[in-house]
Amino acid sequence: MKRLASLSITKTPKLMWRPFGSSMFRRLGVLVVAAIALSGARLLAHDMWIEPMTYSPETGDIVGVRLRVGQDFLGDPLPRNPELINQFVVEDAEGRRPVVGRSGADPAGFLRVAVPGLLVIGYHSNPSAIELAAEKFNQYLKDEGLDAVAALRARRGQTGAAREIFSRCAKSLVLSGSPNKTQGDRTLGFTLELVAERNPYTMVVGQDLPVRLTYENRPLAGALVVAMNRSNPSDKLTARSDKDGRVRFRLPRTGVWLIKAVHMVEAPAGANAEWASYWASLTFELKESAASEHVS
Repeated sequence: MKRLASLSITKTPKLMWRPFGSSMFRRLGVLVVAAIALSGARLLAHDMWIEPMTYSPETGDIVGVRLRVGQDFLGDPLPRNPELINQFVVEDAEGRRPVVGRSGADPAGFLRVAVPGLLVIGYHSNPSAIELAAEKFNQYLKDEGLDAVAALRARRGQTGAAREIFSRCAKSLVLSGSPNKTQGDRTLGFTLELVAERNPYTMVVGQDLPVRLTYENRPLAGALVVAMNRSNPSDKLTARSDKDGRVRFRLPRTGVWLIKAVHMVEAPAGANAEWASYWASLTFELKESAASEHVS
């Protein structure tokens, strides 16, 4: 596989908050690309998620926030790279603030738990570039349920290698103190985003978790959404999002959960790629049933 050199980053604060298709992007006529110099195996293992050092911190605690990239909930560290960070934030009842950290470090960031309640941690990356041989790209489309892209390539007779730019849109839910039914996940405005429509820390095993998937802040229908538990990641739950972008998963066991989805579109002009993909993930911990006794 071709190893890609790192390109320069255009540091324009307004651009960082907009998707590739925005009018500002078109006016600038540039692509913000940061290619990661990783091995071929890690580049193919596209899943990326947030692993906080704890999902149950106390108020006042300092929590390390690890980034992981891999497959089936087994991943390698993704150290902090300032050139890749579009947003790395945490939002609580007092508002949103950056997750701080040192370049090259793992954990990639740290946050202080200022107030009790649900914390929403988010990481949105700048795009990175990759080129895949046809066989690997086609298999990846199949694995991620990107049937529409596969069909479009077939209609166009595109049988060769594929160039792609991809962006990460990862979130994690962390609870400090007792769960609260009125306090839940929040939208961070990522290009592709998974939002839990029920606070998972108020749930018990066997209950349904409704999740909404949005692309550019609009419901995304027909996307494959996958849920897996760290204790048995091969036993995956899958569903296609409905017209409102929603899926429901009945969670059969406690422990740490990862929910993920991928969306791919044609790359914008000037990207030096045919496709642009967005990888959304959401992690949280489903507690023992006794936690329900403390729900307020």
